[in-house]
Amino acid sequence: MRRRVVVTGMGCITPVGHTVDEIWDSMMAAKSGIDWITHFDASKFPTKFASQVKNYDLAKYVDNPERFEHAGRNIHFAIGAARQAVDDSGILSCSTLDPTRFGVYLGAGEGAQDFNIFMNIIARSRTEGGECDVAEFARLGLENLHPGMEQEQEPNMTAAHLASLFNAQGPNLNCLTACAASSQAIGEATELIRRGDCDVMLSGGAHSMIHPFGVTGFNLLTALSTYEGDPKEASRPFDASRDGFVLGEGAGILVLEELEHAKKRGAQIIGEIAGYGSTADAYRVTDIHPEGRGATACIKLALKDAGLNTDSVQYINAHGTSTKVNDQVETLACKQALGQDAYSSPVSSIKSMMGHLIAAAGAVEAITCLLAINRNALPPTINYHKPDPDCDLDYIPNQARETKVTTCLSNSFGFGGQNVSLILREFAA
Repeated sequence: MRRRVVVTGMGCITPVGHTVDEIWDSMMAAKSGIDWITHFDASKFPTKFASQVKNYDLAKYVDNPERFEHAGRNIHFAIGAARQAVDDSGILSCSTLDPTRFGVYLGAGEGAQDFNIFMNIIARSRTEGGECDVAEFARLGLENLHPGMEQEQEPNMTAAHLASLFNAQGPNLNCLTACAASSQAIGEATELIRRGDCDVMLSGGAHSMIHPFGVTGFNLLTALSTYEGDPKEASRPFDASRDGFVLGEGAGILVLEELEHAKKRGAQIIGEIAGYGSTADAYRVTDIHPEGRGATACIKLALKDAGLNTDSVQYINAHGTSTKVNDQVETLACKQALGQDAYSSPVSSIKSMMGHLIAAAGAVEAITCLLAINRNALPPTINYHKPDPDCDLDYIPNQARETKVTTCLSNSFGFGGQNVSLILREFAA
């Protein structure tokens, strides 16, 4: 029999709360974290709003925050979420924990790119004829770009910092499969434990792309909402009037543990990672397959991995970005994978409230599923007012719903056709 993997700790930093309890209370109250961008002057951008983490203080989570002065917001968020998860699990107080069997697997994004500094260097190194003076470019680069900041931009740094902070000497990996990254990290970390490579993994993701370079890129892709009303109404998953997603930021981290290891130390067991499916559309760089072939196959693989039938899914935490194509194709994929049972499985997108956390989205959504299981309620899809005939499932419109849930499906479908589905369920001995 394969080893079972359970969740024994959770932590998150998001635009709607800095703890698991805070985000749950916000979602149950249908509160939005979306507002006008304050990280930089976005007045000339087509999109002027985002879902930002507010009033975050790294010093609450580490004794020496100056150590991370050159690290980006993504790393700061990951540290806070990981500290919460580790403390929640009590894993560091386990006297028999083998640090060589304690690892980290993240789906963490790159740090903030200081595009303004780089563009200034390019402009100042041009000759009167418009050519680049290479020597001047190099001089200005060395003068203005800090080596510590450049190092901290690398996607591997977040996992490296967490390993150092918690003495996790086991497997250390990071994947950056766009919006599916942290869900894939959780799935792959589960596989590492299942096959016996480790006993405990810190897994999840962190990301912040709310900077000029990030917003410019998504605007050029025409993926962001350009809604002209109240920013809190801009993210409208599955609504017929939806016009794009809202960029968010944050982190979600889980402690994954082999079941017998958790039981021996008397750990709390929050839930179980029961199934994992991963596919690629193999279609286009920025478009999902119009018939949802990758997403459909992904959901089916997760169900098969969990050994469940389609009628077992009691809640679907949708990728639900609020783009025209994604929401339509995800709806189609759910119906193709679950058949008629899709119509009896409530669906919601928490991106309606906290925006799209990109690489961190899947981990926070997995945490949401575990909270739904433990608290017998489902978060809503807010700003849902005008039904779309192509999106005809039960999207839990505008208000949270109290109901008993034991099994959840969480979908993450990323740019480039990366698809991940997780099955999370109530723990049963």
